[in-house]
Amino acid sequence: MRRFALLAFTLRPDAVAWALHTANRLLDEGVEVYIDESLAAVFPPETTSRCEIVSPLEFEKFSDMVISFGGDGTLLAAARLLIGSDVPIMGVNVGKLGFLAEFPVSALDEAIMDVIKGNYRIVDRTTLQTRVNGKDVHALNEILVEKASSSKMISIRAFVNEHHVADYRADGVIVTTPTGSTAYSLSAGGPIIAPSARAFCLTPVSPHTLTLRPLIVQDTSEIRFELPFDGMEANLVADGQIITTVTKGDVVTITKSDHLVKLVKRADSTYYDLLREKLLWSADATRK
Repeated sequence: MRRFALLAFTLRPDAVAWALHTANRLLDEGVEVYIDESLAAVFPPETTSRCEIVSPLEFEKFSDMVISFGGDGTLLAAARLLIGSDVPIMGVNVGKLGFLAEFPVSALDEAIMDVIKGNYRIVDRTTLQTRVNGKDVHALNEILVEKASSSKMISIRAFVNEHHVADYRADGVIVTTPTGSTAYSLSAGGPIIAPSARAFCLTPVSPHTLTLRPLIVQDTSEIRFELPFDGMEANLVADGQIITTVTKGDVVTITKSDHLVKLVKRADSTYYDLLREKLLWSADATRK
C-alpha cells in the first residue's frame, strides 16, 4: 500500500487531530497521501503542502486504501463513496463504540505500520439496494421505512418474494444486512447476524402488536413495502440518511445489491473477538 486517502469528520477536533497525526506518519514513511478540501482547510499548511488535494469522489481513482476518522457514521459516509469499488476502508474510531470503525486511536501507530506492510485482512460486506425516483440507493447497514411524524405510528404492508408477510403497525420497519445487525436493528430488538450468513432481517421498530418479531430471510429475497392507507407519510432512510418521503401508492422494493463494500480488519482478530470487545458479548458479570 503506497497511496492512502484520508476522510475525517471535521466537526470533531479529535478526528482532525488523529487524521493529521496519520497523514504525517504516512508522509514520513514515503507514502502518498490524498485529502479533500475540508481536511486541507484545517490541516496546518506544512502538512497540506505535502498532500494531494482531490475530491472524495476521486478517492477510488487515486488511492489504494481510504482511512476514515470519526465513528461508524464517518465510515458509512466513506462506504457510500466507495461502494462497488475495490478500494478498502479502514475505520479509525475516535468516538465511543465504533463497531465498524474498529481501529482504536490507542493502537493507531501500530495499525499504520501494519497496513503499510500489508499485515491486515480485507472482508467483503453485502449491501442493500432500492430504487428511488429512477436512482439506485445503496446501504451497508440498513434501509428503513419510518414514520415521518413524531406523533403517529404508520402501517406498512410487507411482502417477501411476493408473499404477504405482515401488516406492521409500528414506528417503522428496518431491513438490515448482517453488517447492520449490530446497529439500529439491534437496539430495536433484532438479532446479531454473523457477516458470513447469507441473510437479511426485517426488524419492526416499536411495534404496536407484541406478536410482531424480527424475521430473518434469505439475502436472495425481494422485500417490498407499501403504505396501505391514505394520509400516511413515511421517510425512506438509508444508513441514517433520509432519502425521500413515501406515501400511499409508493412501493419500496429492497434487494441485495451487486456491489460490495470492502473493510480493513486486523489480521489477528475475528468478528467474535470484536463482539466480545465492543459489545461485551458473553461477559460474565460475576467475574471481577
